[in-house]
Amino acid sequence: MRKVNQTIKDIVKKIEDLQGQSVSLHVSHGRKRIEKLVGKIENIYPSVFVVSIDNHIPNKISCSFSDVLCGDVKVNRIDAKD
Repeated sequence: MRKVNQTIKDIVKKIEDLQGQSVSLHVSHGRKRIEKLVGKIENIYPSVFVVSIDNHIPNKISCSFSDVLCGDVKVNRIDAKD
């Protein structure tokens, strides 16, 4: 069994810190189907967050904090290259 290193509160705090910034998402749809997306975190609700996706249809995706905890969704900040 996998040891849990984070809690939902840790994940919510991380997502709140990333709100409004450019992020990359790796969304696992199972059976080797991984979707890589780039966008910005728009809204945060009690159990989900909404990401506005650049150049993709649909242009918004919602993810739950439990998806991040389980590893089905990975969120990473994209550093601005000035």
